[in-house]
Amino acid sequence: MFTTAQAYSSFAVPDIDEAVAFYRDTLGLDVTVWEEMGGGFTFKLPAGGTVFVYPKEDHEPAVFTILNFGVDDIDAAVDDLNARGVVTKIYTDPDYGTDEKGISRGFMGGPDMAWFRDPAGNVISVGVMTLQMLGE
Repeated sequence: MFTTAQAYSSFAVPDIDEAVAFYRDTLGLDVTVWEEMGGGFTFKLPAGGTVFVYPKEDHEPAVFTILNFGVDDIDAAVDDLNARGVVTKIYTDPDYGTDEKGISRGFMGGPDMAWFRDPAGNVISVGVMTLQMLGE
C-alpha cells in the first residue's frame, strides 16, 4: 500500500566524491556515503527529512532551485558562505534584483534570498524564509 511515511527528496550529480566534499566539508551537512545503490550519499536536513544524492554521468544541472536553507540573517549567511569559497552572485539579470553580494532583497515582495551552485551546477538558495512562513 502507498504511504507517505518514508518520503525523501533526491537529485543527481556527475561526481559523487566532489559532491560529498561540498555538502559535507563546505556546507557542513552530515553526509552518509552508500557503497550500495551505485555509490550515492544521503544527508539529513536539520529540521527533518533526508535527501539522497545519486550519480548520473550525463547529469545536466537543474535550472531551478533544488534545495533551500532558511536563515535568520541573510547578510551573515552570505558572508559565511563566501568565506567558505561559495559564490553567491550567480545571477546578473536585473530582473532578479540582486545586489553586489548576490542577495535579492524582497524581490516581488518575497524574502531576502541568495543563490549559489553546487559543484554539479545545481542551484541552491539561502534566504530569510522559515518553515513557519511556509505553513509548517
